[in-house]
Amino acid sequence: MLVQHGDRARRPTRADQHGARGDDGARRRRRVSGPEFRSTHVSSLLGAERREQFVATPEVQGGAGIGGDPLPPGQVWAVGPGGEDEGAGLYRIEGAEGPGSGVRIANVQAPGPFREAVWNAEQHLYGHAKELAGDREPRHHELTVQLRALDPVRTGAGLGVPTLLAFCTALLGMGLKGGLVAVGGLNLGGGIKPPYSAVAVAELAAEKGAEVLLAPIPARRQLNDLSDAMAARLQLLFYTDARDALLKARAE
Repeated sequence: MLVQHGDRARRPTRADQHGARGDDGARRRRRVSGPEFRSTHVSSLLGAERREQFVATPEVQGGAGIGGDPLPPGQVWAVGPGGEDEGAGLYRIEGAEGPGSGVRIANVQAPGPFREAVWNAEQHLYGHAKELAGDREPRHHELTVQLRALDPVRTGAGLGVPTLLAFCTALLGMGLKGGLVAVGGLNLGGGIKPPYSAVAVAELAAEKGAEVLLAPIPARRQLNDLSDAMAARLQLLFYTDARDALLKARAE
């Protein structure tokens, strides 16, 4: 093969061949990048019971939008409601179950509000194990949880119910509905706390690509103020307690 150079033809050099291979490699990388990795995950078998645990690949973990595909067991999209001094923020909570006991937060220096949410979710799970986990005794498994903040708001406040859903689905080995975002806090007594501004939470969820918003029933009146356009984009599911939230959120 000859390479045209000005008015003269010459044989290709090693640099020409290397450049051509580089161009082909770049084209191949472009063809396999992007949406092909959206729901990619790997799994491993843990413990004497050989239970399968799913772990998202970096390509999945890097996205900041909510896709329509169900996440692996233990993973939950959530919106933190914020408060008077901060706005709402999107999070992904990633839980995993393994041999051992207790609950461990994988985040280094996890923010105080998220530690409180994890503590409340843990106590609620232990106190209502039969109705939330069936024959899977939570105290006989180690539960690990990690918070991934996808917005500037990073406190993890008001995430008790989504964290509890992460624990339950990790134990049960089941995923939640695709495109679902969960909201709602838990107090130490097990009571459900509605978001500070349910409309702002719903608007952020829709903006990030959510299809379903799972919210506590006390937020229903606030969400009556949702615009018609936003209400048409987002399916609203209301729950009365943690078990009701789990039953309504699980994938069919």
